[in-house]
Formats: sequence, C-alpha cells, structure tokens
Amino acid sequence: MNKILIAVALALLVFVNMDFTKEIKVPKNKNIDYENTNKAYFAGGCFWGVEHFLEKQKGVIDVISGFMGGTVENPDYYDVVRGKTGHVETVEVIYDPNEVSYRTLAKLFFEIHDPTQKDGQGPDIGSQYLSVVFYGDEKEKQVAIDLINILGIKGYDVATTLKENSTFYPASGYHQNYYARNGKTPYCHVYKKIFD
Repeated sequence: MNKILIAVALALLVFVNMDFTKEIKVPKNKNIDYENTNKAYFAGGCFWGVEHFLEKQKGVIDVISGFMGGTVENPDYYDVVRGKTGHVETVEVIYDPNEVSYRTLAKLFFEIHDPTQKDGQGPDIGSQYLSVVFYGDEKEKQVAIDLINILGIKGYDVATTLKENSTFYPASGYHQNYYARNGKTPYCHVYKKIFD
C-alpha cells in the first residue's frame, strides 16, 4: 500500500511541475553573436528538409523551423498541419551577411525544393506546405522577384509567392535539427543546381 501511495505522490509531483503553457522556447546558441547577423525566412514544404539544406550553407549560423503567415498567435503544430491557422511551415535562417548574401540563400532555397508545385511540396499537400519567400524589405523582395524572373526565362512556371515578414513562431524542440538528430535524409527535398 505504501508503494502505491509513493507512486501516486511522485506522479502528482511530476504533474504539478509540468509546463502546460503554449510558449515555445528554442534556446539560442551561446557561442553566436546574434547582433551581427541577418535573418531570412523561407517556406518550401516540410521545414525539416528546408532546414537540412540551408544549415549546410557556409555563412549560415543557425536555422530554426517554425511557422509564419497565419492568423493565430502561438500556433500549435497540429493545428498548423491541419490547415487551421493559415500558417506555412517556415524556416528562420540566421546568417552572417559578411559571409553569405541574401541572394545566395534565396538561390539555394529555389534549388532545394520544387518552386513549381502549386499544392504543397512532394507528398506533403496543403496550404501549410506552400512555397513562400517572406521578405523583410524591398531589397529582399526585389532579389526574389529577380530570381523568379530568371526561373521563368529558364522555363519554370513558378508557384512561389512573396509575402512580407510577419511574426515567426518557432516549432517545438522536437522539430529542430530533425534530420541531423535522427540520422535521416529529406524525403521531399533534393538539391538541383538551377542558377549559374
């Protein structure tokens, strides 16, 4: 009987100390000087694959998977994937502008997913998986327009849309560095050189 009471007491203690808030905490790497960095936001299907390729780019310091473009504050992953919030799976790319340009990142973004797919990316279908460049200013917007025009000249019917940055919500820790942590490779993203 005492063992049961102890087990119940321990279970209650764990329950009381659990954090049930919707706040998502993604710890910053303490070795990064975030003040001398820029951020870029891209959505190209499942954020795991986009994150996987962009974080390999020289000059990229960190890539965080999350959500942008919706109407609900602090969206839950399951509501996003059900298409209930208007968000798309997006990555926040933190980079050193002295090592890599926004243009280089945007080129890579277009080369690691299919910007012509209109209903999602690969087998991931739905508004939460659309191709979007979220721009922070007119210079970034113009870079994206220029690249889309180049793709058009090359014969690509680009479905990627351009939207102004809005609030970025990081996904939970489970979704961060997913492929690196699990030793897997992306199932709907592959690098294909397009630009010169």
